[in-house]
Amino acid sequence: MIVAGVTGGIGSGKSTFCKVWDDMGAKVVYADDLAKQLMVEDRSVKKRLVKLFGEETYTQDGALNKEHLIEEAFLKGRVEELNRVVHPAVRDKFQEIIENSKKADVEVLVKEAALLLNNGRPEELDAVILVISSKSDQIKRVQERDDVKEEDVLERMNKQPDFESLKSYADYVINNDGTLDEFKLKSKELYLKVLEDLRDKV
Repeated sequence: MIVAGVTGGIGSGKSTFCKVWDDMGAKVVYADDLAKQLMVEDRSVKKRLVKLFGEETYTQDGALNKEHLIEEAFLKGRVEELNRVVHPAVRDKFQEIIENSKKADVEVLVKEAALLLNNGRPEELDAVILVISSKSDQIKRVQERDDVKEEDVLERMNKQPDFESLKSYADYVINNDGTLDEFKLKSKELYLKVLEDLRDKV
């Protein structure tokens, strides 16, 4: 089984890339979705978040109180504390998914994460794919997708890693610099190339 990591900035096109790979037969795990799931379902994670951010972190029916968490973690500069709880839980859960996927004869497993390379290259990955795009294209896509102002997009981009500096960690860099159809075709071609390059090595 090939385990690949996909990363890139907001509006770069990594979700489109992953959708193409999903259509080609890959199993895609989105780190953000997995984190949200663990914050609601994992008892250890819930306990630690309550200890850090208070009982108000969850509503009476056990749902995550997003407004409270945004205020406590993001607006008060405590994102690192949140990450120290959630990121290791996501990493451990992904290891479990790797083992289960091997048993299920999955050919390609993908982990999509904006912060994939924050602590270097994860050991469990056979391939790292970096999706890059021009800043202007990224801004335009996010504005159209989320209906937000340019300055809001820039603020979000400034909080993300400098992906140009992370190129050395990537085995494959795909440029989303043309039409949507061109990018989808590039994504399909890269899927086949990764299969060809790694099928006999892992």
